[in-house]
Amino acid sequence: MPDNIQTFIQLLFIGVIALFPVVNPVGTAFIVMPYFDHLTDSERRSAVKKITLYAFCLCTVTLFAGHWILELFGLTIPVIRTAGGIMICKTGWEFLSDKQDEQKAASDAANASSVPGKIDDKLFYPITFPITTGAGTISVLFTLSAHSTTKDATHYLINSGAILLAVLLMCILIYIFYSNTKLFVRYLGSTGEQIFNRIMAFLIFCVGLQIAASGIMGLFAIKPPGA
Repeated sequence: MPDNIQTFIQLLFIGVIALFPVVNPVGTAFIVMPYFDHLTDSERRSAVKKITLYAFCLCTVTLFAGHWILELFGLTIPVIRTAGGIMICKTGWEFLSDKQDEQKAASDAANASSVPGKIDDKLFYPITFPITTGAGTISVLFTLSAHSTTKDATHYLINSGAILLAVLLMCILIYIFYSNTKLFVRYLGSTGEQIFNRIMAFLIFCVGLQIAASGIMGLFAIKPPGA
C-alpha cells in the first residue's frame, strides 16, 4: 500500500508539473482577458465555469482514450514516452527562451474580442481549444497516459486517478485565474508573471527530460538504476 501511495503522489506531481506550463493558467488568463472585458461579474463567472467544464471534458477524454488510440496506430509506450518527453522538453525550452508567441496570441485575442458576436460562441473555440487546452496539452496527456499504463488493473486505476486529479487541479487553477484576472494584473504585474512562468518552464524541461530518458531506456531494454 505505501508503494501505491508513493506512485500516486509521484504521478500526481509529474502530472501537475507537466500540465502547468502547457496549460499555463496564469499567462493564458492574460491572453483571454479581452474576451471578458464587456461582461459583468456574473456573466464572467458563468463563462469561466463553462470554459473549465469544457477543458476538463477535453482532457479527460484525451487521457482515457489515449491508450486505445496508441493501439489503433500500433505505437509502443517507450516510443510515446521518448517522443512525448522530447515535446515536453521543447515546450519548456520555448517558455524559457522567449515570449513572442504569447504576445502575438494576446494581440489576436484583443482583435477577436472586437468582432461582434456572443461570448457563448467563443467559449469552446477558440477560448477552450486551442488557447486554454491546445495541442501541447493534448500531447502531454498522451504522454502521461502512456507513462501510467500498466497491465495491473489496480495500478492502472491508481495511475489514472493521479493524472485525473492533476487535470482537476489544473481546471481549478483555470477557474481561479480566469475569474480574477484583473486582480492578478494589479498585484502580479508583467515582471512577476514572467518570473513565475520561467521557474515552471525549467521544471517542465526537467520532467520532459526524465520522461524521455525513461522512454529511451525502454526502447533499449535498459533497467533504471535501483530496478
